Amino acid sequence: MPWDLIKLNDGTSIPSVAYGTWRLGSGDQSVDYVDEAISVGFSHIDTAQGYGNEAEAGKAIRESGLARKDIYITTKFSNRDGLTIEEAIQSSLKKLGVEYVDLYLIHWPGYAQPDIPTAWAVMEKLKAQGLTKSIGVSNFEIPHLEILINSAKVYPAANQIQIHAYNFQDQLPLIEFGKKYGIVSEGYSPLIPITRMPGGPVDKPLNEISSRLNAKPEQVLLAWAKSKGVVVVTSTTKKERMEGYIAAGDLPLTVEDIAAIDEAGKQGARQQTARTFIRRAVFICGLGAIALGLAGALGIDIL
Repeated sequence: MPWDLIKLNDGTSIPSVAYGTWRLGSGDQSVDYVDEAISVGFSHIDTAQGYGNEAEAGKAIRESGLARKDIYITTKFSNRDGLTIEEAIQSSLKKLGVEYVDLYLIHWPGYAQPDIPTAWAVMEKLKAQGLTKSIGVSNFEIPHLEILINSAKVYPAANQIQIHAYNFQDQLPLIEFGKKYGIVSEGYSPLIPITRMPGGPVDKPLNEISSRLNAKPEQVLLAWAKSKGVVVVTSTTKKERMEGYIAAGDLPLTVEDIAAIDEAGKQGARQQTARTFIRRAVFICGLGAIALGLAGALGIDIL
C-alpha cells in the first residue's frame, strides 16, 4: 500500500490515511460512498456518534467482504442522545455491527464530563474491556492534554485535529507536544487551502508541483500532509478522487516541494492574521464613530 502504517504508543498500528464520513450524511448514498472508498483501497474508515452515519459505515464495511482484522474503524463519543461514554460505545458497536472498534475518541474536550480525568478513566476502562483497541481524543489543545496526561494510566494513542498548510505552524506546538508522549496527530480537513481558501499563497507552489508531477493539487496537499507524519483524514463523494487520494501516497515530493508549501502556508497565515486585525480595527473604529455621533447628538463632549 502507498500509505504506510503508523505505530501507536499502545503497540497497535493505524493506517496513515482514513476515509472520513463527517459530511456524508446518512442513508443509502452514504453506504455507497463508504463502499466505494473501501473498493479503491481505503482500509481506515473514520466516523462518529455525532455524524449520524455509523450504521451506514457499518453496512458498507460488512458488504465489503473484508475480514474484521483488515479494516480499521475509528469512531467518537460525541455526547449525543443523553448517552454516557459507556452507553455510547455500546450504541456505536451495535450500529457498526462489530464487537470492537480500533480507535475510540472523545470528540471534543467539552464532552469529557464531568471533567477530563473522570471521562478518561472511563475510556481506559473501555480499552481494558476490549471494546476498543486504542483510545484517544479529538480537538484537544495542549492545556487539555496536560490535564489528561497528569491523571492518565494510559496515554492517548491519537489526537485528531485540523491540519492544513495555512494552520500547520499554529498546530505544530500541539503536534510536537503530542510526540513527547507518543500521541500521534491525525489531521482532518487537509484540503482547506483549495476548498475553502483558494487564491492564497499556497496556490503558486501547489500548481507548480502539480504540473511537474502531473498530479492534482489535492494529491499534492495530501502528500504534503503525509510528509508531516500525521494520519490524514480526508473525504470525497467522487470515486475518481478517492482513487487519486490513494495514489497520492506514492507522490514523490521533494524536500524543496515541502519547504515551498510550508513557506507559502506561513505567508498565508500572516496575511490572515493581518486581515483579522484590520477587520477588528475597523469594527472598533466603527463603534467609536457611532459613539461620537451619539455623544454629539446628546450634546456630550467626550474629547
